[in-house]
Amino acid sequence: MNFDFARARENMVENDVRTNDVTDRRLIAAMRAIPREIFVPPDQQEIAYGGFSVPVGGGRYLLEARTFSKLVQAAEIGPASVILDIGCGTGYSAAVLARLGSKVVAVEQDESLAATAEANLKKLGTANVEVVHDRLKAGAPVRGPYDVVLLEGSVEEVPDSLTGQLKEGGRLLAVVAPAGRLGRAMAYVNANGVVSGRSLFDATAPMLPGFERKKSFVF
Repeated sequence: MNFDFARARENMVENDVRTNDVTDRRLIAAMRAIPREIFVPPDQQEIAYGGFSVPVGGGRYLLEARTFSKLVQAAEIGPASVILDIGCGTGYSAAVLARLGSKVVAVEQDESLAATAEANLKKLGTANVEVVHDRLKAGAPVRGPYDVVLLEGSVEEVPDSLTGQLKEGGRLLAVVAPAGRLGRAMAYVNANGVVSGRSLFDATAPMLPGFERKKSFVF
């Protein structure tokens, strides 16, 4: 019997998104429309809608729906927003974000994942996403500044290299998880050139490479 991905997608939205205080109708519609299963390897497709992060290869993961949807809602993306998607993996996050804003710049440092993301987005006919193969921590400053920066995984610290790419009033959303501690979803806002953060909710997410906290010397 063929697996019913449409029903699994609806169940994900109802059980993992709407029940976790996600009320943004545009976001809910996007997550109902995007076939999450095409963004994971064939042997992972039947668990694509489970309530956990799904491996996509290279030690990277597709964020679980609860954390992803709550971060995106907190970003307050408008139709004119320009979005920087850090660690886009196979392209699912960029596909959803593309339905909410005007343009998405999706950065991926794994060459194979970047190529897969481009192919997946082309398959869906998503024209307002540019996939950039570069270090995640570098972002894409020449294509900015951005209304929204979204990190697709947890980090020990958010670097100035990314907060510096925010427009005035721009928002950066990330799960910040110091080593060995529970993560917190954080929202950082650029106001008059000063970036300040506020805590949103407890969250766990696989760590993105390259965002480890710099170790200090102890004398």
